[in-house]
Amino acid sequence: MTSQILAGIDEVGRGCLAGPVISAAVILKDSVDTSQLRDSKKITPKNRAKLANYILNNAHSVGIGFCSNHEIDRINIHMATLLSMKKSLFALSIQPDLALIDGKFAPDVDIECKTYIKGDESIPQISAASIIAKVVRDNYMTRIDKEFNVYKFYQHKGYGTKEHIELINQFGPSIFHRLSFSPLKEKYL
Repeated sequence: MTSQILAGIDEVGRGCLAGPVISAAVILKDSVDTSQLRDSKKITPKNRAKLANYILNNAHSVGIGFCSNHEIDRINIHMATLLSMKKSLFALSIQPDLALIDGKFAPDVDIECKTYIKGDESIPQISAASIIAKVVRDNYMTRIDKEFNVYKFYQHKGYGTKEHIELINQFGPSIFHRLSFSPLKEKYL
């Protein structure tokens, strides 16, 4: 009997006012210690970085899918999320037999998919994908902060905090803001 190759998939950044939505697909080695893996939002940034490094060194394959704020504005956040998931699956060096996906919706792919609400809390492959996606996106937002530091992306990572909205009102949106999202669409679209 052969065992199935499982890929966990999760996304980060759906609810942000700025930046991309990023998905990760992860195929873990059987030898991985999964005791530390959980929803990335429940792990400190320092521990997330350590775990991401551990995952990268103990995975058969990791794929990243990226949809920019411009793609999100063009096709909507739901479709962009599914597209980023699809891109992450296609970026894997090994084709999985089954994709385990956090949430209610799966991308349209020729691979069997199963969706799990709060899968990042209970399925190690999805938890690993959650951690990788969060670290990649946070690093991206910290990097763009170096050029667009008036928005303090390094702090809020693009989420709609009170301070972030005040900075948008003061400086207007950047090239990284999602103009199809409230409160930006009412003022800038």
